[in-house]
Amino acid sequence: MSGKGRYSKYLRPISIFFDVLVLTVLFPCFFWELGINEFYFGLYQVGAWAVISYFFGFYEIYRFTKPIEIIAKLVRQGIIFLLVVIAFFPFSKQAVFSGQAIAKYLVTAFTLITLFKFLLFYYLRKYRIMTGSNYRNAVIVGYTPDALRLKTLFEDKTEYGYKFKGFFSDKKQNENITGKISEIEAFTLDNNIDEIYCSLNEITNLQLKRLVEFADINDKTLKFIPDTKEIFAKNLKIDYYEFFPVLSLRKTPLHEPVAKIFKRLFDILFSLFVFVFVLSWLTPLLAILIKLESPGPVFFKQGRPGIDEKEFFCYKFRSMRLNKTTEESVIKNDPRVTRIGRFIRKTSLDEMPQFLNVLKGEMSVVGPRPHLWAQNNLYSKSIKKYLVRLYVKPGITGLAQVKGYRGEISTDEDMINRIKYDVFYIENWSLLLDLKIIVQTVVNIFKGEEKAY
Repeated sequence: MSGKGRYSKYLRPISIFFDVLVLTVLFPCFFWELGINEFYFGLYQVGAWAVISYFFGFYEIYRFTKPIEIIAKLVRQGIIFLLVVIAFFPFSKQAVFSGQAIAKYLVTAFTLITLFKFLLFYYLRKYRIMTGSNYRNAVIVGYTPDALRLKTLFEDKTEYGYKFKGFFSDKKQNENITGKISEIEAFTLDNNIDEIYCSLNEITNLQLKRLVEFADINDKTLKFIPDTKEIFAKNLKIDYYEFFPVLSLRKTPLHEPVAKIFKRLFDILFSLFVFVFVLSWLTPLLAILIKLESPGPVFFKQGRPGIDEKEFFCYKFRSMRLNKTTEESVIKNDPRVTRIGRFIRKTSLDEMPQFLNVLKGEMSVVGPRPHLWAQNNLYSKSIKKYLVRLYVKPGITGLAQVKGYRGEISTDEDMINRIKYDVFYIENWSLLLDLKIIVQTVVNIFKGEEKAY
C-alpha cells in the first residue's frame, strides 16, 4: 500500500506549529524585564519567522534530505532571525536592548527546534523501516545505466522510503522490463504509483508531453533523470539522492505551507472586514427585498465540489423563485430569476454569503469558482487539466471571472478558456495577484458584466 497522503501532509504543519509555539512561549520568559510590548513583538516575530522560512525554504525537508542540509537550514534561519529580532528594538521606545537576553532566548529556542526537527526526521526513517508504512511506490521510464543506478539506490537506501515497481521502455526488452511506455498510465493507476522517474534519453517529446499532462490530471509526481535534453515547459528544481541528481517539476506556490498560512490569514481578515462593514447592513436590506418579491428562504445553499473534489455547501442570497431545476445553469432571461435576483446576480451581490464559506475554511476569497456537480462530472472527463483546479480551495472570485469567463457555458471553448485561467492562477499564485483580482472584481461590480445574469 502506498503511504502517500497517510501522514506526510501533516508533518510540515506540525513542525511549523511546534516552532511557532516555542518562539511564542519562550520570549516572555526572557524579555519580561525589557519593557517590550509582548503582543506587538509576538506578531512581529511570528510574521518575520514565516517570511524568512518561506524565502529560504526552511521547511523544505524531504525523505532524501541529508542531515548536513538540515543543519545548514537551521544555521541560516537562526542568523537571519537573530538580525530581525535585534532590528525590533530601535523601533520600540520603551524596550531596553539586552544582548544577553536575546542570546539566551535564541539559543534555548533553536536548541528545542533543532532537537524536535532531528527527532522527527530520524523517527520517521526508523518508523518506515520497522513498519513498512508510508512508502512511496515508484517506476522508472527507461532502462539506462542511470536508471539502473537509481533503482539500486531505492533498494539500498530503504530509509528514503521508496518501493521500486518496475521499468518501462520501448528500446529494451528483457525480463526486467515491466512494459512499454504506452502502458505506464494504466499501470500507474492500477498499482497506486506515486512517483514516475523519466530517463529522457528513452522518451520522445510527444510521450513526455503526455506524461506531464497525465501527472497533472492524476496528481502524480513526475521527476527526471537529467541528460542532454532540456525542458522549458515548467520550472524545475534539482535534488540529490546521495550523489544522484534528480530533476522535479516544481509544486505550485499554493502547495507551500507558509503560502497556505498567508493565504488563510488573508482570507480570515478580509472576510471579517466584509462581515463587519458590508454584510452587517446589506444582509437585512436584501432579506427584506427578497422576501417581498417571492416566498421562500433568504439564503440558498447548494452542494458543490471543493478542494480534492470533496463536497461542501455553497451559500448565496436566493435570486430565483423556488424550483426543482437548481442543478441547471442559469441562461440569459432565465424565467426562474426574480427582479431583485437579476440585480444581485448582475452585481455579484448574491455571492456575498460565501464569505461564511471562507471563514469555515471551505473556500478562499480568490480561487477557481466552484462549478455545479453536473458541469464537474461532464468536463472533468473531456477537458485536460480540469481536475488541476480542484487541488486548491474554490474562490468567491477568480482570474477567469475577471477576464470575462463567467456565467453561462454555451460552448466547450468557454469552459476550456476558464480552465486555462484557473490553472494559470494556481501555477502563478501570489498575494499581489489575489489583490489585483479583488480590485478588478470590485471594478466589474460597478461597471456591470455582460455575462452576469
